[in-house]
Order: sequence, then structure tokens, then C-alpha cells
Amino acid sequence: MPRTTRSGPAITVAGLTKTYRTRDREVRALDGIDLEVEAGTVMGLLGPNGAGKSTTVKILTTLARADSGTATVAGHDVAREAAAVRRAIGYVSQKPGFDPIGTGKENLVLAGRVYGMPARGARARADELLERFGLTEAGRRLARTWSGGMQRKLDVAMSLMHRPQVLFLDEPTTGLDPQARADMWAEIERLAADGLTVLLTTHYLEEADHLAQQLVIVDQGRVVVSGTPDGLKRSLSGDAISVSLAERDDLPRAYGALAGLDGVTELARDLDTLRARVDDGALALPRVMGTLDAAGVRLAAVTVSRPSLDDVYLRYAGRTFAAEVAA
Repeated sequence: MPRTTRSGPAITVAGLTKTYRTRDREVRALDGIDLEVEAGTVMGLLGPNGAGKSTTVKILTTLARADSGTATVAGHDVAREAAAVRRAIGYVSQKPGFDPIGTGKENLVLAGRVYGMPARGARARADELLERFGLTEAGRRLARTWSGGMQRKLDVAMSLMHRPQVLFLDEPTTGLDPQARADMWAEIERLAADGLTVLLTTHYLEEADHLAQQLVIVDQGRVVVSGTPDGLKRSLSGDAISVSLAERDDLPRAYGALAGLDGVTELARDLDTLRARVDDGALALPRVMGTLDAAGVRLAAVTVSRPSLDDVYLRYAGRTFAAEVAA
């Protein structure tokens, strides 16, 4: 599926704001988002639940309108040229978009016809995509009989029927088994190699690290950091110590013990694990383990590593345990 790649941004966002109003309160979903996605690249949009990722995607795909700010997709203004934007994009939402009582080919042909493709062209394109995604043999079966991984491939294939310039993938691998996730990663890589621009939202940091050339982390409706995965990891100095506890109830005691230890910084909680930044992991590890042992905290595992994308995420969008307790 070759396409001509053009230089410059495929997506531009400047000062987007969005407030949702309920009967008794207002929620500021976006508070001045700015970002650019270069044509022919994969950009990962990361952030905790409620950070503004889904609202940003809804505005860029013309499913919602911003209160203020501007955004263009494939050179078209999302507010003034919504129809042109829709013709230029493919969108795969978190929820399935296929008809379960239609066959795979019927779903694809219908998607093509919705975009104005002639019947013969839609059938030919459907066959092409079924072959590309390894779904040819299943193409005449009802989609509800397909595995979860096959159904997710069908959703992506439907979004590609009209050969879009920009593809939005909202949590594309949530709920998939490891093999199906690996297959989806490989397909996204192939699409990017063909020159398609992809905006990917995901909660899997490994996925973002593997697929994206550029990352943007948002929190509370703002961009808190952006850059390449390697550049963001290099921006963190020192080492990371990760302490998995045998008992989650020990978290308050463990946090209190490590919070007062010299040389330990950026202490944060991730489920039943504490993560800390230290200048030298080899020197700090014995002191960390000794301190926790003296506090009566039982450990399940301890690791020392160079900065990872998890550490970047926790620095810019993670909550410290103290902040969670206070909340």
C-alpha cells in the first residue's frame, strides 16, 4: 500500500481547550494542548486516565469540538473542514466497530461504500486487505466467530479501506493476548513503513517505546513533556531502583522508610511496587534493602536498572504515594 510521504506536520494542535459541564460542576478536560505530528511517523500519546488523551483524539477526528484553539489534520482545519478531515483519516476506537453478524468481507465492503467507493473497487480493496492481514480464509465467516486478535485486525483493516493519510489508533491492543499484540505491533510497523502517519494512544509503555518515534505525555489537560523515547530516557540521570513488596499493606511503611533515606529521590508508587531514583544503584541498593528490612517490610523482588520509559512516565505523570494518600 505505497503512499507518497510529504514533509512537515500531518497533525498540528495549538492551544486546544475543552470543558465538560455537568449539572453541578465543570471538568477542564483540555487546558491548552499543543503538539505536532510529522507526516509518516508514529506518535504515542500517553497519560493517566482523565489526562485528556481521548478528548484530544475526539477533537482531531471531528467527534467533538474544542472550546478554543486550532487543530489541523492532513492540512484541513478540524472545525471548518470536518468533512475533508474525515475523508483523510482512519479511526480505530477502543470499542469494536465491526458488525458481528456480517462476514469479514461484508464489513470491509460496507466501510468502503460509506466512504463513497464504487462496489467493485470496495470488493477488490476488501480482498487486498484480507490478504494483507492474513484473514483471507476467515473472510466469509461471521465476524462474531473470529478471535479477539482477528477482530481487532478487522477494525484496523476497515479504517484503511479508503487509503487514509492519517490513522488514529485508540488503545489498539487492549485485551489482546501476547501473540495477538505482537501481530498488531508488526502490522503498525508495516503501516508506518508505508508512510502512513499514526497517532497512537496506549497505556502500554512498552508498546509506545517499541512503536513510536515521538512521544507526548499529557496530564490534567496539558502536555507535560515530549520527545523521542530514547531522548526522554536519557534526560533522567542516575539509576532506578524498583522494589516489589510481598504485602501491599506494607506500602505506607516502606514509603516512609525510603522517603527519609539519603540519596533516594522521586519516590513513587506503582501498584505494589515502589520506584526510586538514585545516583548510583550499586551503592544505594544495600542501604535500601537494609532500611526496608529494619522497618519489617518483606520484599518480593528488587531490581536496579538504567532509566526506562516507565521512569519517565512516573516522573511527569505518575503520582507519589504521599499524594495518593492525601487525596
